[in-house]
Amino acid sequence: MAARAGEPRIRVAAVLLLDERLVLVRHERESEVYHLLPGGGVEAGETLEQALLREVGEETGLLCRLDRPLFINDTISPDASRHVVNITFLATVTGGTLSEHAADRRVVGHDLVDPADLPALDLRPPLASELADAAGKGFDVPARYLGSLWVEGSA
Repeated sequence: MAARAGEPRIRVAAVLLLDERLVLVRHERESEVYHLLPGGGVEAGETLEQALLREVGEETGLLCRLDRPLFINDTISPDASRHVVNITFLATVTGGTLSEHAADRRVVGHDLVDPADLPALDLRPPLASELADAAGKGFDVPARYLGSLWVEGSA
């Protein structure tokens, strides 16, 4: 069951590394290109882990193992009509191959990005500096709550 308008929705995302680069999914809306970590909404009756494994597979073709939570944040629109609780997990690729065509039609491509290059991208939610900092520490950082992060046009 989808969240009703204005009710919080839960989204999980995976920080995955391939060849020391982050796996990002590229989205396009009208002429706007932006990136997300692989992931998506949690369905009723689905655990966070089940949702993460399903969404990563659908969007990338990769199999992974959930390691641990890394970040939690809210994405709340200025008029409070959209509220997403984002839970970002560190995960490890265990198999599969990065597919050219995602099962999720909103994904128009994948990019492998050096963490140092994240600030140049339109990443949603805007976690670029936190991800780059965590990557610089080998992701040996405590899980933390980042507050509400909003980018105009966020889904």
